Amino acid sequence: MIGRTRHPEASVSARRTEAFTDGVFAIAATLLVLGLTDQSLGSPANNGELTNALVDLAHPVFSFVISFLILCLMWVTHVRQFEYIARIDSTGMWINSFRLLFVVLVPFTSSLNTTYADLLLGRVLLPVNFFLAILLGWVQWVWAVRSGAIPGLTSADARRVGRAGLSAVIISAIVMAASPWLGSLAFLLFALDGLLTRVLRGSNDVVDAADAPAAGDVGGRG
Repeated sequence: MIGRTRHPEASVSARRTEAFTDGVFAIAATLLVLGLTDQSLGSPANNGELTNALVDLAHPVFSFVISFLILCLMWVTHVRQFEYIARIDSTGMWINSFRLLFVVLVPFTSSLNTTYADLLLGRVLLPVNFFLAILLGWVQWVWAVRSGAIPGLTSADARRVGRAGLSAVIISAIVMAASPWLGSLAFLLFALDGLLTRVLRGSNDVVDAADAPAAGDVGGRG
């Protein structure tokens, strides 16, 4: 059989990478619910006991909702990025693959956060997981800008979007640092992402192609 070779700088359409990433996000978001099904309600004999049992699930449900929403926001950022990433090379594929590695770990670290919230590692591993996934999302955007995978983006707009994209990275780092004391409540800091994104981006207008895929959308815009 004749082997096929490609130029080391060759790139391919980003559509297959985009579709694969969509599937991974969908599976990870679906598997999150397993953390709730693992929780036992005991054997309630009446409505009062069942109500109390459900109230005891407040933290697992909160952790599930937070994890699901952040995953969804990360997926929206992925969608917006790939609306503008026209081509992808092996470096871009591997960056995306490592990001997906941390995406598929979210159901596991979320279950640890639910089951072992009274332990330091139980509180910290989920924020660390999200931080690494968000960081790699920003790295992917930096790669796309520098590799020329996004046609029509000026250098000024690229720098401005890069600054704005640091918003989610900064907030996720703060969440990670605060999680030993605040636990899952630290994720509420993502509500500040929109404001921080505007501050970092600056007051000047940016063309649509630069605005849409900013990684800062992860925490509260998209």
